[in-house]
Amino acid sequence: MKRHIMVLALVAWAIASSRAPAIATLNVVTSIPDLADVTRQIGGDLVHVQSLATGVEDIHAVPMKPQFAVLLNRADVLVILGLEAEHAFIPALIDAARNPKIQRDAPGYVDASIYVRPLEVPTRIDRALGDQHPMGNPHYNLDPVRMKDAARAIAEGLARNDPGNTATYQKNLDAYLATLDAAIARWKEEAAPLKGKTLVSYHPDMVYFTTRFGMEAVGTIEVRAGVDPTPMHVDELEKMMRDTHVNFVVREVQYPAGLAESVATATGATLIELPVMSGGLPQTQGYINFIDYNLHTMLAAQPGGA
Repeated sequence: MKRHIMVLALVAWAIASSRAPAIATLNVVTSIPDLADVTRQIGGDLVHVQSLATGVEDIHAVPMKPQFAVLLNRADVLVILGLEAEHAFIPALIDAARNPKIQRDAPGYVDASIYVRPLEVPTRIDRALGDQHPMGNPHYNLDPVRMKDAARAIAEGLARNDPGNTATYQKNLDAYLATLDAAIARWKEEAAPLKGKTLVSYHPDMVYFTTRFGMEAVGTIEVRAGVDPTPMHVDELEKMMRDTHVNFVVREVQYPAGLAESVATATGATLIELPVMSGGLPQTQGYINFIDYNLHTMLAAQPGGA
């Protein structure tokens, strides 16, 4: 409690003592780097974009920093992944920022998920089942096809807040979607050797990636989303993996390495370390580079991979 009071006090001081410079462009803050990159592609010189997360964090637990509220206080637009991915930090930061432009349902509040068809929508909500997301699995940024839907939502959000440049945003959106379509066609062809391969990840964040590229996510090192692994769960997971010859263990860069390594060793699966946001590793700056890296790392890890 004391820590939260201190953070809020620092936030209030930072906002009160800061002076926003004159802005000739739309000031956009995004929750994650993937959205920042897409926003830059669509907004071009008409936007100034900053991301709260850098790509190495757990999206469900990004640390709240006083400077975040300052950024949001000055923002014209806030772009979020949505599907309650940022539930642990965005609502509190919006309250602390005291900026009517980006309040929920305000024109500057842009939920990139509005056109996304989510996977793993729960049929019942039960806190005993872990950190459930009532609207579905929020990690759709690992699926480039669904990110096309997010790009459309972002373009609409920019135009809503800067209607005089609607034609430019649409033109840039069309160009970016064409670039993304070309990359998607290439990725689908490259991913052919991965069809039918199975993996276990630390957290259930790889399902969109596996579904898009013909793989299957068959389990998690966590008992359930947000529930730490137990010895019994790990034993059962390792038995299942040996019995079914699971190919890969994915250790997302924001999760502990040791347990993922031991599970891979115990089961004969190949250990792969991957980011789940662009910027999670130096080679993954930019959304297309991020998907490139993850796919090519997966391909290289299989027997005979390049």
